[in-house]
Amino acid sequence: MNLYSNIIIKDVNSKNRLVVSPMCQYSSRDGFANDWHLVHLGSRAVGGAGIVFTEGAAVNPEGRISPSDLGIWKDEHVEELKRITSFIENQGSVPAIQLAHAGRKASTSPPFEGRRSLTDKEAGWKDVMAPSPIPIAPDQPAPKELDKKGIERVIKSFRDAARRSLAAGFRIIELHFAHGYLVHEFLSPITNKRTDQYGGPFENRTRLARECITAVREVWPENLPLFVRFSMTDYVDREPSWTFEEAIELCSQIKELGVDLIDCSSGGLVPYQKVTPASGYQTHFAAEVRRKAKIATGAVGMITSARQADHIIVTGQADLVYMAREFLRNPYFALNGASSLGQSVEWPKQYERAK
Repeated sequence: MNLYSNIIIKDVNSKNRLVVSPMCQYSSRDGFANDWHLVHLGSRAVGGAGIVFTEGAAVNPEGRISPSDLGIWKDEHVEELKRITSFIENQGSVPAIQLAHAGRKASTSPPFEGRRSLTDKEAGWKDVMAPSPIPIAPDQPAPKELDKKGIERVIKSFRDAARRSLAAGFRIIELHFAHGYLVHEFLSPITNKRTDQYGGPFENRTRLARECITAVREVWPENLPLFVRFSMTDYVDREPSWTFEEAIELCSQIKELGVDLIDCSSGGLVPYQKVTPASGYQTHFAAEVRRKAKIATGAVGMITSARQADHIIVTGQADLVYMAREFLRNPYFALNGASSLGQSVEWPKQYERAK
C-alpha cells in the first residue's frame, strides 16, 4: 500500500490516495458554480488527483461564509455542478462535494476583501445562526440562537443538499463539522451554552452531528461513501472545550450511522486557540482515530511533498492524504509526485509527450 495504490470505499474506486481538499474560491453568485469552478476543479482532475472535492457548498443561504460561496440549497444549482462532475469523472478522478453551514462565521467578506462582518446593505444577512448567541469576538455581532424549528431546518437542509449532490453526479459527500462552523459550534462547550437536548453533556452536544448524518444517509445511497471532517481539538485549555478524547468517541459512534471515513482536522473555533502549525502537524490525529476508533481516516495539514504523503500512507497513519495549498500551487502535483517517487501513472493522452 502506497500513495499511488488505489483504494476502494463502498462502490467508489479511487486510482490513488491523493485528495484535493475542499478550498473556498469565493467565486459564486447566488451559490451557482461557473467556469471558474469547472477549470479550477477540472485541472486538478487532469493533474491526476484521485479524489477532487468542491469547496464547502452551503446547504442554505444563511449558511454561507460569504455572499460569494458555492451553494447547493436549491435544485437550480444542480445543472452547473453536473457539468463539473462529468468532466472530473471523464479524467478518471472521483468527484466529491463538501456540505457546509458556517454558523456564526457566516455573512462575512472574502479574505481578499478584509474578512469582516457584512451588513445587509453590503449583501450580508441578519440571520446568522449559532447554538448560543456568543460572538466570535467582543467587537463582532452576536448570532441568533437556533430554536428547535431552526435546528430541524438545518437537518433538512443537509438532507436536501445530499439529494441534490446525488443528482449532480457526486460520488462522495463530506460533511463539514469542523473549523468553528455550525456543527462544531454545537460540539464545543465554548460556543454551546444550551440547556436543552442539544447542550450540556457530550451526548447532547453531539446530537446535531448524529442527526445530520442520519438525515443524509436517508437519501445518500448505501453504496456511496460518506465522509465527515471534524476538528479534533479546540486547542483551548483555559475553559471546557472540545477535546481529542471526545472526538475519538464520536468517531467511534458514527461508524454505526454509515460514516466511512474521518477527515481529521483541528481548531478554527476561537481566535485565542493555542496552536503552532507546522508541516504535517495534524497527521497524528488521523493515526490515533484510525487506531482507536477503527475507522478509515484522511490526513490533512501542511503536507507539501509526495514523499511526505507517501510516508503517511505506507506507515499506516491514514488511508487518504488531503492537500490544499500545494494543489493551488501545482494542479499537476499528482502526476509530478508519481515521477518523484518512481511510480508509473497514466497521464492524459494530450500531455503524454511531456511525461
